[in-house]
Amino acid sequence: MVQAYRADTGNGVGPQPSGSRFRDLRDRLTRDRGIWRRGIVLAGCSVVLTLVMLLHSHMPNTIGNLGSLTETFLPWIAVFVPVLLVLGLVRRSATALIALLLPVIVWFNVFGGLLTDKSGAGGDLTVATHNVNADNTDPAGTAQQVAGSGADVIALQELPAGKVATYESALKGRFPYHSVKGTVGLWSKYPISDTRPVDIKMGWVRAMRTTVTTPEGKVGFVVAHLPSVRVKLHAGFTAGQRDRSADALGNAIAHEKLDRVVLLGDLNGTMNDRSLNAVTSQMRSTQGAAGDGFGFSWPASFPMARIDQIMVKGVDPQSSWSLPATDSDHLPIAARVKL
Repeated sequence: MVQAYRADTGNGVGPQPSGSRFRDLRDRLTRDRGIWRRGIVLAGCSVVLTLVMLLHSHMPNTIGNLGSLTETFLPWIAVFVPVLLVLGLVRRSATALIALLLPVIVWFNVFGGLLTDKSGAGGDLTVATHNVNADNTDPAGTAQQVAGSGADVIALQELPAGKVATYESALKGRFPYHSVKGTVGLWSKYPISDTRPVDIKMGWVRAMRTTVTTPEGKVGFVVAHLPSVRVKLHAGFTAGQRDRSADALGNAIAHEKLDRVVLLGDLNGTMNDRSLNAVTSQMRSTQGAAGDGFGFSWPASFPMARIDQIMVKGVDPQSSWSLPATDSDHLPIAARVKL
């Protein structure tokens, strides 16, 4: 006689189906009535983050320019999401985890478009801009590195008087036409004319305009370096002088006679900052229209904001990108446009 034997598990129960584990988990969560009551504060934090992203333009600037400060670093609000996620899991709070979906959805709605590569092929003109830093210890190397980008037109800011000749010498082989006004300058492979300073209400020259005659016709170029901003404990975001200069720059661009205009420079502000509306309302950012990612340019050691800008009017951006770091605290940036 052949007798069949079964392995004895000790309790008479075989391996539990995976569906049973999910049912057990569901039952434990159902019995844990505190899962909805815990984490109310964490859920409130998620709601606050969501409101900041949705209503940042309504935050007042009357107290320490809080609105502009928030808008400068607005994309970084995402760093709070994983923190709240971990805290929600530790607290085992369904309320906190569900509420966390709000800032995630809004962030992707506001900034998700910047995560994709929108650059395209073609274009008639390549431009680059760089705040070279007055304390740059390698001006010649910095100039040659930016020139190596293949740009047809280069704008430089924060040029100290004692180093202008060094930059001119480093760039003269590739750019036969150039002009320096105050602490800003423009170098071009094509003829330039009607060059003059632009008054941005600073008391000395930190902006200029010129006409570049390209093979596709004349284009107005504006180079600008707006005043710096600071974050101070007793005064908040000190940007009053920057804001006044931005208004003056916007007025100059509005009165530009040429239909095609390219703005190159360090604006010490991002496209989200309402205080730059006099400029941003008239022009398009090449990074926003045809860039790959956020294109942060400052500080060069760990870029957190795009305060260096290439903006256009009457011109179509085709691609926009950041260049490798130089001896400056800013990254150079470049763009290719169709005239």
